Amino acid sequence: MRAMLRTVNRVLIGVVGLVLVVLGGSVLAVGLGAPSPSWWIHDDRHDVLLSDSERTHWKDSGWWWPVVIAVLAVLLLLVLWWLTAVLRRRRLAEVLVDTGDGAGALLRGRALQSVLARETSELDGVSDARVQLTGRRTAPEARVKLRLEPHVDPATALHQLTTEALAHARNSAGLASLPAEVRMRAVKHGEQRVS
Repeated sequence: MRAMLRTVNRVLIGVVGLVLVVLGGSVLAVGLGAPSPSWWIHDDRHDVLLSDSERTHWKDSGWWWPVVIAVLAVLLLLVLWWLTAVLRRRRLAEVLVDTGDGAGALLRGRALQSVLARETSELDGVSDARVQLTGRRTAPEARVKLRLEPHVDPATALHQLTTEALAHARNSAGLASLPAEVRMRAVKHGEQRVS
């Protein structure tokens, strides 16, 4: 679901950006006096966007306004869906911890994030770790960004992360699972002169 949402985000932003650049660039070029292309809706820099005849052309058709309203309503629903999907990916404020008595307790998401980041930073060869919790409070997910020292094998670092830091966080919060998306980068050290 997250990968699909990320793809939809990128495609939607790319299409909107391309349309805005083409339309905005064309309007700017025609407005500055460049000859308008044959496919463009304006003839010259003094032309209006919609003439009186274009604005009133479909006025007497019974289907026109319901179609316009339906298209705008669908666009509004799509934009609202996209906004809620983007906003839901923010940090998780709290995690529901199973206390075993059926009541449960709430754990601050930032507290779990900081403990997980601190424990991950202490793993062998990890120079820096950043953790973000997403998902629902009953089913959190972790996004972990690691900066590894050059001598560390990424597979070993990933194994240590899953068997130590993530396992401790999962067990301490009483979670059935704690899925994680892990991104690793190597630390680049500058050249040093040895004398």
